[in-house]
Amino acid sequence: MSDQRQAALEYARQNKEQSLKLLETFLSIPSVSTDPSHLPDMQDAANWVASQLRDLGMQKVEIYPTARHPVVYAEWLGAHPQTAGARSAPTVLIYGHYDVQPADPLDLWQSGPFEPTVRGESLYARGASDMKGQVVAALKAVEAIVRNGGLPVNLKWLIEGEEEIGSPSLEAFIADHKELLASDFALNPDSGMIGQNYPTITNSLRGLAYFELRVYGPASDLHSGIYGGVVHNPANALAELIAGMHDAEGRVTLPGFYDKVRPLSAEERAEMARLPMDEKHYLEQTGAPALYGEAGYSPVERSGARPTLDVNGLLAGFTGEGSKTVIPAWAMAKISTRLVPDQNPADVAGQLRRYLEQSASKDIRWELIEMHGGAPSISDRNNAGVRAMGKALESVWGVQPYFRREGGSIPVVGQMQRLLALESVVTGFGLPDDNVHAPNEKLHLPTWYRGIEAFIHFFLNLASKTG
Repeated sequence: MSDQRQAALEYARQNKEQSLKLLETFLSIPSVSTDPSHLPDMQDAANWVASQLRDLGMQKVEIYPTARHPVVYAEWLGAHPQTAGARSAPTVLIYGHYDVQPADPLDLWQSGPFEPTVRGESLYARGASDMKGQVVAALKAVEAIVRNGGLPVNLKWLIEGEEEIGSPSLEAFIADHKELLASDFALNPDSGMIGQNYPTITNSLRGLAYFELRVYGPASDLHSGIYGGVVHNPANALAELIAGMHDAEGRVTLPGFYDKVRPLSAEERAEMARLPMDEKHYLEQTGAPALYGEAGYSPVERSGARPTLDVNGLLAGFTGEGSKTVIPAWAMAKISTRLVPDQNPADVAGQLRRYLEQSASKDIRWELIEMHGGAPSISDRNNAGVRAMGKALESVWGVQPYFRREGGSIPVVGQMQRLLALESVVTGFGLPDDNVHAPNEKLHLPTWYRGIEAFIHFFLNLASKTG
């Protein structure tokens, strides 16, 4: 182990308390991006991030305004090969976000969501896992290297404030600043681990196409005794349409839905079978009486490598206490599809419209509203960044990392591929039971401290001829 690597790791271990206090300060800022009353807090969070980057000696630290919340950018481009024959110093673009989800319902929190509290081995606060803890892990790893010999790689930072509301300003910002953001690859720690002892690299992310489907019938609610059996109930019609969106094998029936789905290779299926996520795991995680899904695929394949269609919400007629016998004038469903390479949201919108045109009866009318979407992404598992991260995780955890196809979406990964031609190294140190987006969100501190060490190894591996 090099002297710099050993010194940086010792620095991180000796400064755990200071790292925790820094994170607690960050978590105390209620940077809720969806709530206009928190606009001053959003600016405070952006200013805090910029201040930390300046303290690290980063150059050109800027806060860029957007239509909603600012983007923080910084860079340090002073790395050069130190010895003859050394590889050129790469440039890493570090992505993160400083915004958090709303804390509601407040009465379910055991301590204040913006009053960071340690209980046992975990730190509880909104944003602790998603993703302020991950941002601070990167900051503290860089600090350990800067204070012990200096950075051997070039860094750029892109920390936004709108991820929790779909990053509406980010794509335009990236498109308008391609030269500024040009790098060799990106580090995106907005992910997590399968478990405490299972270091994880996410090499694929599902995309999203989200819709609101409205079905209309009579001009107003009708008495079900007088008009039942005379007009088609929009709630019934909506239920019929939804029921027809899957067949008996659990496959989505939208015409052409699977046409562009990239099949899983034998190597990928073998790697996914290695994951400690069998049927029992999913039953324990969900509390469901049994599993469901597309025939011919394992649960872990269904959850990360196959596309899905789900109803996220339903509204129709009378839903209050007691009874009211009406035929509702309209019914509504929120519908999301999770997409895999090489699907895209625009195609799926067209497929859903064709399904409705073919399946909806003529005694109703329907309206499909396209809410938002993001493309799926898949990364090269053999690029230099992934190799460096894999070796880093193995150095800390002592086992080969697990590659996972994540069922959720991180749109910026696809945007960077498309707009900047950048591959991303997607990882992180959150755990499945961190209550992300829920009351009592937490961060497991022993895992987080190991994550800081992994990032130290990662940056130093990039500069090593054997890394």
